[in-house]
Amino acid sequence: MSNVAASDDFEIENEEDYVPGKKKLSGKKIVMFIALPLLLVSASVTALMLTGVVGGKETPPPAQTGPTAVQTVFFDLPEMLVNLNTAGRRPTFLKMQVSLELENEADVARLRTLSPRIIDNFQVYLRELRIDDLRGSAGVYRLREELLARVNAAVRPARVKDVLFKEMLVQ
Repeated sequence: MSNVAASDDFEIENEEDYVPGKKKLSGKKIVMFIALPLLLVSASVTALMLTGVVGGKETPPPAQTGPTAVQTVFFDLPEMLVNLNTAGRRPTFLKMQVSLELENEADVARLRTLSPRIIDNFQVYLRELRIDDLRGSAGVYRLREELLARVNAAVRPARVKDVLFKEMLVQ
């Protein structure tokens, strides 16, 4: 009798576990829908990492030494304070300090002698700016490009690589 009771309990447990419409996954389906996609994804990520597209460390370019090394030189201009072009009665001021990036040390002497001309070109341009011309990163980018063009025209044949803003305040 205990045998029958045990088998009845077993059948009842199986009947409770059995849910109609719910199928167990076979081994083939597990491999096809779970293991195979995981294998493909891991193989793709591994291939991308080996080619250097994803992950991995970026190797820095080799340091140049000797006569081919490029030495960057900076030339600081004095602080400039100009009033901007406004339609209202209240004046608006721009306070700016700029550093010029040069290609070689020899150009520093030329910039030192021509700095009054550079400052004059900058101030004439800056006085015609409006506050709206300086808004956002696009406005600052346009300002940088315009100042770079003006300084390169003033110091030719020397070449200024970039105009760097050390301080810029609109009040």
